[in-house]
Amino acid sequence: MTTPRSAQWYAGTDRNAYIHRAWMRRGLPSDAFDGRPHIAIANTASDLTPCNMHLDEVGRSVENGVREAGGVPLNLPVVSLGETQVRPTAMLWRNMAAMAAEEMFRANPVDGVVLLGGCDKTIPALLMAAASVDLPAVVVPGGPMLTGTFRGIPIGCGTDVWRLSEEVRAGTMTQTEFLRSESSMIRSKGHCNTMGTASTMGLLAEVLGMTLPGIAGTPAPDSRLLEGAHDTGRLIVEMVNADRRPSAVLGRGSFLNAIVALAALGGSTNAVVHLLAIAGRLGVPLSQDDFDRVGSDVPLLVDLLPAGRYLMDDLYRAGGLHAVLREVRDLLDPEALTVTGRPLVDYLDDARIYDADVIRPRETPLQESAGIAVLYGNLAPDGAVIKPAAASPHLLRHRGPAVVFDSVEDLHARLDDPDLDVTPDSVLVLRGCGPKGYPGMPEVANLPLPPKLLAQGVRDMVRICDGRMSGTAYGTVVLHVSPEAAAGGPLGLVRTGDIITLDVESRRLDVEIPDDELAAREPAPGMVEAFAAPRRGWERLYVDTVRQANTGADLDFLVGRTGDQVSRESH
Repeated sequence: MTTPRSAQWYAGTDRNAYIHRAWMRRGLPSDAFDGRPHIAIANTASDLTPCNMHLDEVGRSVENGVREAGGVPLNLPVVSLGETQVRPTAMLWRNMAAMAAEEMFRANPVDGVVLLGGCDKTIPALLMAAASVDLPAVVVPGGPMLTGTFRGIPIGCGTDVWRLSEEVRAGTMTQTEFLRSESSMIRSKGHCNTMGTASTMGLLAEVLGMTLPGIAGTPAPDSRLLEGAHDTGRLIVEMVNADRRPSAVLGRGSFLNAIVALAALGGSTNAVVHLLAIAGRLGVPLSQDDFDRVGSDVPLLVDLLPAGRYLMDDLYRAGGLHAVLREVRDLLDPEALTVTGRPLVDYLDDARIYDADVIRPRETPLQESAGIAVLYGNLAPDGAVIKPAAASPHLLRHRGPAVVFDSVEDLHARLDDPDLDVTPDSVLVLRGCGPKGYPGMPEVANLPLPPKLLAQGVRDMVRICDGRMSGTAYGTVVLHVSPEAAAGGPLGLVRTGDIITLDVESRRLDVEIPDDELAAREPAPGMVEAFAAPRRGWERLYVDTVRQANTGADLDFLVGRTGDQVSRESH
């Protein structure tokens, strides 16, 4: 066993070592400093992040496992981002949370870290931090909530909010009925129970090899989550002793496996920007095009909302993640490792499907080709993405006139106007919502439909945006358009009435305007007015340095791995 990193603080008899030990003697025995691994439990529990409120309990199980294995557990609260609570958007602070966590992992006398996350941005931010500092690290996903019911029907967090709210706007549900469903949706602790971003990233953390095998997808109230957390506490001590770091686990094969799983699960488009950002921190070559090249022909096997019918606790009882991966085992990199030091595929032999309605066998998928499609054209020179599994098949090839909104505020001001010049064939365009333009790239790309069309029975239209959409959302939505309008992208030059063509099969997104005419146009005045560059604080740093969605929307100076070495000793 190598000398633990924490010995740089605690070993010796000089004044500095004395101070470091003395300040930690708040109940720790003297043998806590005899070379035992010191493990930080990076905890995103917060009352303002409702999906992560239970992580203190999970953390206590991790602590017990660390102690049992001979380590010293240390609670380390880190920045917590509640997707449903923070304004203007949690994505504005994903990079900040990752940067703060990275600095705390590096600055403190710890030998390894256990990453406790749940809500959408917490697991990606923690993985970005762990990748950058490259200390032994393992994730414990907080898990999904249990299924609630409304009027005798299962109700999915997020997806059914969008569906029910559209019914209210269409006049087919009363406001009173809608509000009655509010207390039915959140039945227990845990994150959204659809295949939204939280579920997707919890599952993909395991596919990447960064969790105890078998833990991802365990419902938050299930006692097996605490059992897995305890075992994870023991595992991180073993990892420290073996010097098993993220850089040894997360190779290109790990990310390609995640892309395969993303398609088979019907996972969130938000995984694109998160996986690109994590890979960027490691220096692993991964591009937006890999999602299309590797994942587009992978079959959709999981029948979960928003692309299907069931919810996360159904997936767990039906066989869970490993049952899904076993069906696509031939598409996985057999050498990609996990935090145990063994390949991911080693854990799939005993997996079984116990409910073929929830997890489809490979030979009878929900869809033959369900992965993310990447589009290019004169509207998206650097690409845009669409999730065909959540789209309407008849709209995957479409031509129609643009109805343009210059900002979210412009959308809210005009969308419900009965005189809005819009038809079912129109293409709704929302811009000013990219990383720089909002700022923060909010989940607004699945913009609501005009009430006048909802009243006619229309439930989907082609929508185009330089922002993101919730992983719980659905519809024919082209998003992550790059470059964004605020960065000079051609989306800022489109005018209402311009004809837009979408052809997913050909991977094209174009506006039918000659190149010279498009280049001669000026950005719309309304869009320019909506974008006011921030003058101070994090928002200014973010806008000045954030990269575009097609590379993961990380800050340019955070790309790459720095390591765990501290630049100066304390004095």
